[in-house]
Amino acid sequence: MNCFSRSTLLVCLIHCAACDAPASETASGAESLAYDVHYTIRPDPSDGSVVVAMAVEQSRGELREVSFSTGNVAVSEIEADGDLDVGDDRVTWRPGRTGGDLRWRVAVSHRRGDGGYDAWLHNGWGIFRAEDIIPRARTRSRKNALGHTTLVFELPDDWSVVSEYPALDGRNVVANPRTRFDQPRGWIAMGDLGIRRETIAGTRVIVAAPDGQMARRMDMLALLNWILPELKRVLPGSIPRLTIVSADDPMWRGGLSAPASIYIHSSRPLISENATSTLAHEIFHVALGKTAEPGFDWIVEGLAEYYSLELLRRGGAITARRYEKALQTQTQWSGNAGSLCAKRSSGATTALAVVILRSLDKELREKSSGRSNLDDVVAGIAKSDTRVSLWLLDDLVTGLIQDKGKALHGDALQGCRQLQKGSGS
Repeated sequence: MNCFSRSTLLVCLIHCAACDAPASETASGAESLAYDVHYTIRPDPSDGSVVVAMAVEQSRGELREVSFSTGNVAVSEIEADGDLDVGDDRVTWRPGRTGGDLRWRVAVSHRRGDGGYDAWLHNGWGIFRAEDIIPRARTRSRKNALGHTTLVFELPDDWSVVSEYPALDGRNVVANPRTRFDQPRGWIAMGDLGIRRETIAGTRVIVAAPDGQMARRMDMLALLNWILPELKRVLPGSIPRLTIVSADDPMWRGGLSAPASIYIHSSRPLISENATSTLAHEIFHVALGKTAEPGFDWIVEGLAEYYSLELLRRGGAITARRYEKALQTQTQWSGNAGSLCAKRSSGATTALAVVILRSLDKELREKSSGRSNLDDVVAGIAKSDTRVSLWLLDDLVTGLIQDKGKALHGDALQGCRQLQKGSGS
């Protein structure tokens, strides 16, 4: 009896210890390491602001802390359940063991330094990025905890909304396989919208703009029918979903890409007189999905501009003769370029990058007897886990032709000597 009691007690102690162990230490606990984050976005068109509510649902304190900077976002009226610390330029929130709510208001409209708005909300419509209203956050959580995020919009009557996220049972599912805490991102359009939807080369395309404005929704879809099939040959599997938003003034008169989404001003020609295409340029950025190391913005911008021409030619939107003339124009423009390795690539610098990349493509074809070309380099960049740099470009080219190549020799890269591999920069 005494032995039985001790055995029974030991079993009970082991069982209770498992109940109180960290979730990551038990098989059943591993399942409970998930927590839910629900974002609700409610625009207030009367004053051009958006109220954002972030609700966390968890069972055992999986998400311990959320913090974000307010330096670049006009955040006000910050309230929360749990422990909230609002500093001069940073907000830190520690939700309760079972979750809680964090709420804030954001003034949406933002004017660029060169005129026009890259974020706008007024009585009829709004266009902005999710990043403009949901500051990028750092989190602390229990080991192996994984968040599941959804997004809902509470809109005025007769308003609709488009974003990069598909809706499921009234909620937009936000999922990024590269992160454990998913935040909404990309372009959002809302208001009285005209919307066109199509599936092109396996990509679900949505084109939206405020109703009654001059956006050429059907023209955009027509252009995509030329270039998306060719893009998929270069980057297979890229862009399963693409959201394009457009508007008239006072929006900025250019084009901007974000994850799985693009903004383009309605006045921008889909193909310009010099055969370049802002839309094709930004679509390549979305498909490649890469940013550059400091000093190498010319590479990503040059690739986007070069392939905007290539995709138009390959898809039959422009003739081979027009393509060659466009490259001649790029060569002439490149004469105005300063240093390639500046912080931001100017128009002339990007033109010089196009000239270099075309030379590199020719060199790859010649030295590999036609087995390799710039498409193979782009595929390697897309697969890489690093940001784009000259060093990455060198490694990929060397892997294809066992030679760095003349096109990437330091003498050909205007102003980039200080950034050569091994310089320590």
